Amino acid sequence: SQAQVPARMTNPTAAQIGTCGLPTSWAQFNSNAPVKTFNLTADCTFSSSNVQNNLAFLYFTSGEFTINGNGHTITGPSNGYTLYVQNTGTVLNLNNVTIRENGGNITTLTVLAGRLNARRVIFSENANPASTLRVQAAGQAYLEDVQFLNNQRTAAGDLVRVDGASSLLVITNGIFRGNTATTVVGARNAAAARLEGCIVFENNEKLDSTAATDYEAEGSTLATVTDSSARAACLALTPTSKKKKVPTAVPTATHRPLAATCVDLSAATGITVGATFGIGSGVQCQRLDGGGIGIQSIIDAGFIDAIDIWGYVDQGIEVCFPQAGRLIFLDASAMPRVAAPLASRSVNGMTCALIFTAGSIVLMPN
Repeated sequence: SQAQVPARMTNPTAAQIGTCGLPTSWAQFNSNAPVKTFNLTADCTFSSSNVQNNLAFLYFTSGEFTINGNGHTITGPSNGYTLYVQNTGTVLNLNNVTIRENGGNITTLTVLAGRLNARRVIFSENANPASTLRVQAAGQAYLEDVQFLNNQRTAAGDLVRVDGASSLLVITNGIFRGNTATTVVGARNAAAARLEGCIVFENNEKLDSTAATDYEAEGSTLATVTDSSARAACLALTPTSKKKKVPTAVPTATHRPLAATCVDLSAATGITVGATFGIGSGVQCQRLDGGGIGIQSIIDAGFIDAIDIWGYVDQGIEVCFPQAGRLIFLDASAMPRVAAPLASRSVNGMTCALIFTAGSIVLMPN
């Protein structure tokens, strides 16, 4: 019941930050907050007992804040917003995080007159009658290298919506796959949206058979959606079901045949690699054995397969293993490499993930 919900915290101190790196309960922040940067060290899961109905779990009203997800997941409450950015001058920087399974009766993330800078963010499996992301009242949102996967708007409307004069949404490199909404991206009432870089719209379902599939501007002659994206360059990021299946590898630390290029890797193993600007754009792949992984605990746990990716990785590289499982990422920028969970999705029985940093991806049993 609502009586059991803890009181909202205002400007939580470091002592009130939970073990995952975010506040233990719903919180409001302003420019006087003693903690303005949050570094996730584990996945964060919040339930209806963490927030009052229809209110924001993390509510930013002034100042600039940063959430560094470090590849972790924020599972939102079932009865409220997960993130809310309000008032001119308020800024939220959201990096390398997955926001999933918000089931509230409102928007997962709202930007009301503030600014959102989101990079390498995945919105996954959120189901709301309102938008997964809404920008309004002269708000601004700049999204780069983002994915919207299997989200559902349960009432008519846009999955991603920018609304009202002076509101702006810019998406540079985005994948919209398996979502359900009237329109995936919508600009309404004199707002503007821009699509740039690599944009993929694939397997999204319409709530209304007469609605636009991908994007539209409506509600005012001044509402605009500018599509300057390079769709042809994005085809390499679209996995298909016609990939070679290979038997699950027997966990071992012994040497395996290695492939020096991504094309050779796919032909030999069934692991597919796609790059935003094509697989010949300077990406290199190599399959790893236990010695190449170099972390005994992963070897002992019985890894299924592993590959190393380097070269032009920051363009966005999607890797799909032909087996089911969970993924671990070993970032090449850290020495020694530290194992961290990697957000993934299932595509026709394959396990897929998108990376922007050189390193090793290890497929583990579920």
